[in-house]
Amino acid sequence: MTEIRHIVFDIGRVLIHYDPNIPFSRLIPDAEERKWFFDNVCTHDWNIEQDRGRTWEEAEALLIADHPDHAENIRGFRRHWHEMVPHAYDDSVAIMLGLIESGHDVTMLTNFASDTLAEARERFDFLNRPRGVTISGEIGMIKPDRGIYDHHVAAFGLEPSATLFIDDSQKNVDGAKAAGWQSVLFTDAETLQADLERLGIKA
Repeated sequence: MTEIRHIVFDIGRVLIHYDPNIPFSRLIPDAEERKWFFDNVCTHDWNIEQDRGRTWEEAEALLIADHPDHAENIRGFRRHWHEMVPHAYDDSVAIMLGLIESGHDVTMLTNFASDTLAEARERFDFLNRPRGVTISGEIGMIKPDRGIYDHHVAAFGLEPSATLFIDDSQKNVDGAKAAGWQSVLFTDAETLQADLERLGIKA
């Protein structure tokens, strides 16, 4: 196995918490109604297109045309986005900062709308510490598409086989491996620390 020289972090649910239910438990208090709303209106597939670069204005207009009775809650998804990311995962952040301070080459690769990531970077300064970030919303590609991994390699001068990717989605981990990277599935900071030690990476 090639020695790891580059470490790439995902952001959401690895470094910062993300949960749309936080504001929507207030906006739609009934749990069954809220589940229906996320399953049929503001779905994962709808939201991922903002990660691919679609504007919120276009996204909202498309849904409101089909679900006019839910217009206020559709607009509420972006309006209350800041509540969906209430805090960082301090232990994960400590690992990342320790790697940077120890001289490791650390970058980030994320499925994120460009405007909401800009907001997150204003709130969470540690997101500005790595060497750089590939933002799906800025390049029109999302994980696990092969192209986004190749783009990141080219943008930051990485050697795929010497690159370790850390992500909370098995699909994205598998996508990185298909692109020739090494990759581990993030579940919690303790497991990540053990994975890094197993791979010979010390912060």
